[in-house]
Amino acid sequence: MSADAEPRRLRADAERSTARILAAAEELLAVDPAATLERIADAAGLARATVHRRFSSRKALLEALTCLLNERYLHGLEQARVATAPPVAALYRLTELLFELKVDSRAIMELTADPATKMTPMSPEVTAGLELLFRRLREAGEITATDTAWCCALYLAVVHEAARLPADSPALGIAAGDVGARADLTYRTVLAALGGDRPHLELRDETSS
Repeated sequence: MSADAEPRRLRADAERSTARILAAAEELLAVDPAATLERIADAAGLARATVHRRFSSRKALLEALTCLLNERYLHGLEQARVATAPPVAALYRLTELLFELKVDSRAIMELTADPATKMTPMSPEVTAGLELLFRRLREAGEITATDTAWCCALYLAVVHEAARLPADSPALGIAAGDVGARADLTYRTVLAALGGDRPHLELRDETSS
């Protein structure tokens, strides 16, 4: 075995263990938000000492889950092609993806939310991607608001509130149970609030194809 093969193997083992811990934590915390590191270790099928080596405290585990969620946000920005797609299409697709993410990652979002904003803190990379999208919307004449930080804050607030609407809310229309209904509401609300005055056609079929 080469001199550096053993460290590489140990790093790979550690990465696999970490992934198993995070997957188990996400699944277990969705059922019991108060689950301990010991219970998470059992769910991951790992020794409790292994979990404590990776995460010294519950706070450290939640910080890792926050990073995981930010990786998913970044993946959503890439899928929406915020840098290259027509900006209104990118906005709509990103909005769909965020609501899908809220369904799939609800437990992480609730546990890692900032008490003041009720949202998971976003990494600088995620924030930069969102700001790029709103700059492009401004440059394309789709909105008139110029403060990208304000645009992002308003957008995320509308996403958060739309996600909290009950399924039978009149605001969601006849497709209330559909992720697309929440995306439609958010998309139109945000464009109107940020000074968009162009008529925007239904984008759901285009962006999901």
